[in-house]
Amino acid sequence: MLKLFKTYYSLTKPGIIRGNLVTATAGFFLASKGHIDLRLLFATLAGISFVIASACVLNNYIDRDIDKKMARTKKRVLAAGVVKGRDVILYAAVLGIVGFLILSLHTNFLTAAIGLVGFIAYLILYSFGKRHSVHGTLIGTISGAMPPVAGYTAVTNSLDAGALILFLILVFWQMPHFYAIAMYRFDDYAAASIPVLPVKKGMYITKLHILLYIIAFTVTATMLTILGYTGYTYLAVAVLLGSGWLALGLKGFKSTDNK
Repeated sequence: MLKLFKTYYSLTKPGIIRGNLVTATAGFFLASKGHIDLRLLFATLAGISFVIASACVLNNYIDRDIDKKMARTKKRVLAAGVVKGRDVILYAAVLGIVGFLILSLHTNFLTAAIGLVGFIAYLILYSFGKRHSVHGTLIGTISGAMPPVAGYTAVTNSLDAGALILFLILVFWQMPHFYAIAMYRFDDYAAASIPVLPVKKGMYITKLHILLYIIAFTVTATMLTILGYTGYTYLAVAVLLGSGWLALGLKGFKSTDNK
């Protein structure tokens, strides 16, 4: 029984869920302005967790063919044939229904709609787009940028400049992250014929894109203070960390070991 639990738990990609809960909580705290509704926070995080879990399970099902070709993913339970596809789809459906019900009943319909947009973007736009386009990684940032927006709208029940800035911060943050993985796992992506930027355009162009996205991230992060959503302590930290990241990006051009 414990082994079965671990098998199905791994399908939800718990690491991805935990990372997204961090950003969702940040969006929630920003919108709350110091007045935290713990019941609402718990409901928001629970709903988001189930929705992301459902999307990750289905993504595992969709990617089972290419997972078999990559060393990093060939041991995933679907790629290895440990579980049946029919059971996985049913599992994902239950997770998704629970997640959307929680968001609809305990937050608001706008937050549930944002969850649905992220769900569709991940399953359809990203899962299939990454197989055919070098821009698949950029498409993938849509779903990754939704949790902080959902956390924000769970409190405000409205979309404003703050929500847009959160979305863009996460879009620009994800791109260097994705490209770094693509560089590190170059052989895997090439073997699976996934057209990521390093495979299609080379390492130098990828490093240049990383640098541009770091700049975009740092500039966008400062907009929260410029538009009055955060104070100057946040601004100082954002500029300091952004500058440090930019220095690492520049250092990458001198590296002879791209991995």
